Amino acid sequence: MTSDNPHRGWSGRTTWVGRFNAQRRSFLHTETGSARVVLAAAVVALVWANLHVLSYESLWGTSLSVQLGDWRVTHDLRTWVNSGLMTFFFLVAGLELRRDFDIGELRDRRRLTLPTLAGLGGILLPIAIYLAFNAGQTTAAGWGAVMATDTALALGALAVFGPRFSDRLRGFLLTVSVIDDLVAIAVLAIAYPEHPSPPALLVAAGIFAVVLLVRAWGVRYGPIYALLGVAAWLAVSESGVDPIVVGLVMGLLTYAYAPGRTELQRASDLFRLFREQPTPQLARSARVGLASTLSPNDRLQNLYHPWASYVIVPLFALANVGIVIDGELLARAVTSPVTLGVVVAYVIGKPLGIVATSWLVARFSHNRLRPPVGWVAVAGVGTISGIGFTVALLIATHALHGPALEETKLGILVATVASAVITWLVFRHAARLPAARRARALLGAAEGIIDLMVPVDPERDHMRGPPEAPVTVVEYGDFECPYCGQAEPVVRELLTDFANIRYVWRHLPLTDVHPHAQLAAEVAEAAGEQGAFWEMHDLLLDHQDALSPADVLGYAEQLGLDLERFRERLAEREGAERIAEDVDSADLSGVTGTPTFFINGRRHHGAYDIAALSAAVKAAFASAKLRPAYRRDPGPRREG
Repeated sequence: MTSDNPHRGWSGRTTWVGRFNAQRRSFLHTETGSARVVLAAAVVALVWANLHVLSYESLWGTSLSVQLGDWRVTHDLRTWVNSGLMTFFFLVAGLELRRDFDIGELRDRRRLTLPTLAGLGGILLPIAIYLAFNAGQTTAAGWGAVMATDTALALGALAVFGPRFSDRLRGFLLTVSVIDDLVAIAVLAIAYPEHPSPPALLVAAGIFAVVLLVRAWGVRYGPIYALLGVAAWLAVSESGVDPIVVGLVMGLLTYAYAPGRTELQRASDLFRLFREQPTPQLARSARVGLASTLSPNDRLQNLYHPWASYVIVPLFALANVGIVIDGELLARAVTSPVTLGVVVAYVIGKPLGIVATSWLVARFSHNRLRPPVGWVAVAGVGTISGIGFTVALLIATHALHGPALEETKLGILVATVASAVITWLVFRHAARLPAARRARALLGAAEGIIDLMVPVDPERDHMRGPPEAPVTVVEYGDFECPYCGQAEPVVRELLTDFANIRYVWRHLPLTDVHPHAQLAAEVAEAAGEQGAFWEMHDLLLDHQDALSPADVLGYAEQLGLDLERFRERLAEREGAERIAEDVDSADLSGVTGTPTFFINGRRHHGAYDIAALSAAVKAAFASAKLRPAYRRDPGPRREG
C-alpha cells in the first residue's frame, strides 16, 4: 500500500473519514443489520396485509412482461421477486460457500463431511415429522417447506445472540445452512416443477457446459459470464424449474483466491505509468489492473452482497409474508396439521436432527470426524437452523395454495420467532458458564487450520513479550508502509493491555511501491546485530517520511550504536538473506500486503484497530481454554 505522504493517514479529517467509511462498509457487510431490515420488511408486510389486503395482493399480483420481438416472458411482481431477484441471493450464498471451500475452513476437505451429514440429518428428521402430522392428506405435498434454513437470517441471529469470537461457529452454520439450501433447491427443481420442458432443460445444461468450457480457457471477462447466466436463467425458467438454481450454481463455479504478488506488482506498475502520464487510456488500464488482482468471487461478493442483504431479501419478505392473521386463521392453525407440522419440524426436528447426526458421526468415526465447535455451539447451530423463513416461504408458495399456504406461512413465522428465542436462551446459558467450561462448550476440542506456514522460531524471530506466552501475534510489515505506521500504536497498546502475549515482527518490504523499505529492513537487522532491533524498529516506524541513508545513520547514532560496525553490516547487506527468508515465508502463507497479522497461526481478517485485535486475541485465549492476563484494566472501549 502506498501514499505520497506516509503520514497523510494521520490527519484528523482523513482519519475520521476513514473510520466513518469503515464503519459504513462494516454495516453493509454485517448480517445483523441485514436481519433487522428483513424483520422490519416482514412486519410491514403483515401490517399492510391486515390493514388493506386488497392493495397488498393487487400490487404483488401486477403483471410485468419483458418482450423481444415475438418472444415474451410474463410474470407477476411476486414471481419476479421470488424467481428473479432471489437468484442473486442464492448467487451470494454460492459465492460464500465457494470462498470457504477455496480459502476458508473447508479447504481441509475433511471438515466438509460432518457439516454435510449434519445438514442432511437436519433435513430428513423435519420432513419425517411433517409427514407424520400430514399423513394421508393432500397437505403432505408441503413437506419441502420444512427443509431449508434461511442463511441470511440465521447468520444475522448468530451475530446478535452468538459469542463474539464466532468465526468457526459461523463457518459451521454457513456450511450446514448452504447444504440445506442446495438440497432444497434440488427438491424445488425436481419435486415442484411447473409444466416441465425437457428440451429447455437440455438447453440450460448446454449453457452450463459452455460456462465450464469458458472458465477452463481462463476467460475472466465478467460480461461473458453475465450473458451466459442470463441465458441459463431464461432456459431454466422456460423449463418449468425455478430458475433460482442458476444463481447458486454460478456462485459455486466462481473461484476465490488471495491476490498474488505478481498480479499486485503488475497493478503497481500500471498505476505508476498512470501517475507519470495521466491519460484516460492509462487510467482504464490501472483500473482493470487493480480489479484483476482480486478473485472474481471477491469482486462479485462486494458487488452483490449488500444488494442481496438489504434490498432483495427484504423485498422477498415484503412480497410473501403478508397474510391476514385473524381469529379464523388462528383457530385453524391451533389444530392444523400443516401449522403444527411446520412448527414442530423446525423448532424440534431441526436441532435434534443436526445434533444427533453430528454426535453419531463423531461417535462412529471415533472422533476422527467431529464438529469444529463445542456441543453447546452445535446445539445453537441446530436451534438457529430452525429459522427457515426465506427458502421455506419460497418452497411453500410452490407446494401449497389457498388456506393451506396461509397456515404454512403462519407456522413458518412462529417457528422463526421460536427458534430465535431458543437460540438466545442456549447462548445465554453458555455465557453464564465458568470460563473453562464455556470455552469447551463453545469451541470444543477440534484443532483449527493453521495459516502461518512457517512457525515462529524463538531462536530466530524478533519477539516482544514472554517467550512461552500462550498467544502469539505475528505481523508481516514494511517500515515505509503508512498503514503499518498506523497499526504500530495499536500493537503497542495491545502489548500494554495483555501481559501474556508475544509479538513477532517479520519483514515484507514492498519494494515496488516503497523505495526505502528494503534499506529500512536491513537497517533494523543491522541494529539487531547490536541488540537494538526493537529500538530501531520503533524509530523507523515513527519517522516513515525520513528513511534515507543519512537519516538511518542518524538513528543509529541516536541509539548509541557502533557506527563503524553498523556501516559495515549495511555495506555487506548481511541482513538481506534473513529478510528474503521472511518474504519467502510470507509467500508460503499467502501474504501479499502489509500489515498482515496472524494470531496463533490463524490469519486475522478485517480491521486492525485495537478493538478488533483485542477481540481476536481474546478468542485465541478462549480457544486455548485460558484467560488473558491484563497489565491494566482494559475497560470499555470507545467504538470507532
